[in-house]
Formats: sequence, C-alpha cells, structure tokens
Amino acid sequence: MDWIDTHAHLYTKEFDSDRNEMVRNAMKNGVNTILLPNIDVSTIQPMLALCENYPNNCFPMMGLHPGNIKADWEEQLATMKPYFKSHKMIAVGEIGMDLYWDKTFIEEQKMAFRQQIDWAKEMNLPIVIHARDSFDEIFEILDEVMDEHLFGVFHCFTGNLDQAKKVMSYEKFMMGIGGVLTYKKAALDEILKHVSLDYLVLETDSPYLPPVPFRGKRNESAYLLHTAEKLADVHGVKLTELAEITTRNAKKMFRL
Repeated sequence: MDWIDTHAHLYTKEFDSDRNEMVRNAMKNGVNTILLPNIDVSTIQPMLALCENYPNNCFPMMGLHPGNIKADWEEQLATMKPYFKSHKMIAVGEIGMDLYWDKTFIEEQKMAFRQQIDWAKEMNLPIVIHARDSFDEIFEILDEVMDEHLFGVFHCFTGNLDQAKKVMSYEKFMMGIGGVLTYKKAALDEILKHVSLDYLVLETDSPYLPPVPFRGKRNESAYLLHTAEKLADVHGVKLTELAEITTRNAKKMFRL
C-alpha cells in the first residue's frame, strides 16, 4: 500500500536527533510521500534542506502559520513570496486563522490569510488551511473570495457535521484527517461517517497530535497507519481501498 502524509513538520527541532531514521521508518510503513508545510521565516531553510535530502519523498509548501502572525507579518510574507519562484512549492500553507491561543492579531491574521489566498490564485496552487477555533471567520472570508481558481485542504479537520458540509459545499476543498480521529472524546468518527471518502486526505501533523496508542509521545509519519485503520473502520472499507482513495485524493489536490 502507498500512503501520503499530507501534513507534517519533520524539519522541526523535535526530530534533530533521528530525522533520517524517522523518514526511513515512514517509508518502511508505506508512507513514501510526505508534504511539508512551512511555519514562518525561521523554518524555511530547515524545510528546504529536508526536501533536498529526500527529493522524491518530501515536498514543500510555503506560508505563514496564523499562530506566528505578529506585528512583522508583512515583512515575513515579503521574505517568503520569492521562494515560489526559486523553488517548486506544491501549495500555499499552512495559512488561515488561530483564535485558540491569542486574539491580539485577529485583523492581521485576516489580512495575511487574504493575501496568501491571492498568492494561491495567482500561482494556481492549493491552500492548506489552519482553522483552530476560527471556522466562522474562515468561512466568512472564503465565501467572499471563493471562485473557480480557489481550492485546498482544511488541515486537521475537527469541526462538526455542519462545518464538514460547508467544506464539501466548496466542491474543490478536502479535509485533512489525523490522529484526533482516534481520540474517543473528539467524536470525530461520528461526523466522518457522513463525509464521503472523496473529500478526505490523511495527515499526521507530526510532531503534534499523535494517534492512539502514541498519545503523549512525539508523532511521526509512520503513525499515519493508525489513523488510516480507524478511518477504514469508520467507513467499513478495506485498508487497501482506503489507501487507494486517499492517495488518489492527495495526488489530485497537490498534483503529485
């Protein structure tokens, strides 16, 4: 089986001691393609270095994470944009809004989100959306700017059924499903029963949000299989069928 981890931060310090071993372990488990979203200007070079080391397996995307939007957000975006010309990026991400930790820069988050959406349209690339405690705000912006040129993924989808239906109404958007699906209290399995597999891709968000039975530990791309097993069970399909569908979805979305 061939799997694609559509969202992992394998270039961060959490993997400094065993990064190569961790990537090889992912491949041993069939996770042969790993998509790497940027966080801010400080993570650009580590991300690109990992992609250079594994050019057939690791692929970069460029964006400013909403949790890292501060007063210097315009300078950060100005630094990032030239990388779309100098390097082949597969998406604009991870972008969006995060109202969980800090609401100081809400307006700046909205402006940065809009600007990076414009980049995606300009370059015909998908966007990868971070939407923590901010679905309403995200939907409001998307409803304003939505057209045939905009497409992408709601990373780490943990919304309710109405929010899932809203994502599907955009037609060209999918939901990234990770370890949260394996958490009983999240009840995400009950929601995804009503969501077609055609709208889903798999991800880990490594080193964050590890699936059961690894909660409390560092997440890694090889653990994608635990989420996949849960999703296959939710939809009552064989693991091989799930691999085929989610891999096809990811290849279509990111033009792999």
